[in-house]
Amino acid sequence: MKMRLYKLVKTAAALATVAVLGGAVQAEDSVNIGFVYVGPVGDGGWTFAHDNGRQEMIKNLKADGIEAKTTVIESVPEGPEAERVIRELSVKGNSIIFTTSFGYMDPTFKVARTQPKTTFFHATGFKNAPNMGTYEPRTYQGAYLAGVMAGHMSKSKKLGFVASIPIPEVIRNINAYTLGAQSVDPSITTQIVWIGDWFNPAKEKQAAEAMIAEGADVLLQNTDSPAVLKAAQDNGVMAFGWDSDMTAYGPKAHLASAVIQWGGFYTDAVKSVLDGKFDNANVWDGVKEGMIDIISYNKDLLSEEAIAAAEAAKAKMMAGERIVFVGPIQNKAGEEVVAAGVSLDDDALHGLSWLVKGIDGSLPE
Repeated sequence: MKMRLYKLVKTAAALATVAVLGGAVQAEDSVNIGFVYVGPVGDGGWTFAHDNGRQEMIKNLKADGIEAKTTVIESVPEGPEAERVIRELSVKGNSIIFTTSFGYMDPTFKVARTQPKTTFFHATGFKNAPNMGTYEPRTYQGAYLAGVMAGHMSKSKKLGFVASIPIPEVIRNINAYTLGAQSVDPSITTQIVWIGDWFNPAKEKQAAEAMIAEGADVLLQNTDSPAVLKAAQDNGVMAFGWDSDMTAYGPKAHLASAVIQWGGFYTDAVKSVLDGKFDNANVWDGVKEGMIDIISYNKDLLSEEAIAAAEAAKAKMMAGERIVFVGPIQNKAGEEVVAAGVSLDDDALHGLSWLVKGIDGSLPE
């Protein structure tokens, strides 16, 4: 699939649990599209970013003479309920369905095998079927850029990371944040607290406050609400936005936001199906392709050196240079897991199951 440069659309959405959108327009083509969200659109993070992408997709397709009617189902639990929702969307005539969380992988795969006339796209998974592709952002690149700035800004040399589920995606982000900071100061450490959930503002806040009490003064997360940023502001430390621009939730603490820009992918994915060019291969795009970015630098807090360092690292990513998981890298036990000058390939990154040296915490059983 040929990917165009993605563009972030900052548009809030107020949706009911099920909403049919798109409007009646004169179009050369019309397509019904389903979206399954793991959280509420108003989470301010992961699901909000997906919904921004959905809205951008509708506008882009309309400009090309295609009427997109989208059905959105919010806050669908990962498990049997997800399978029911996905199957129902297909049966009711949605010819393309996007399922937007890792835990939807098996339910999507099961439904895809029984609904061959529907095309499915699953976010962050690894299972494919003839009518099911996968897509994910290289979020670890955004985490690394945040880490570079954190390395410049931390006074305690202790960072904090609120983690959700111990899958490779999250492990990559924890490690990348730490490696980015350690590229500035190798003595920096990162404390992690696992909450076992994607969207749980109360637990996210508690985890953040626990790390702040232990001396962490710059926080990042791999959870879906702005609770971590809010906790940072309430406690006089600094934090980053994640998945979406979270500036408004904690402007006195917000350093920058590592964002995902889904609109371009959603547009091209739909067009690939309509044009008969669907490809079920995994799409894994990052800064270079425009799916990942670091935005909204807070110049009242960030030093010029921090911004310059992040921009320099970003420029290398834009040029296609792999700079994040490049050896020498040691794991928590001090063992060399990536030799000097070696860059982990995508297969190794997809299966990442170890934490780098300098992380205070462990992987859940």
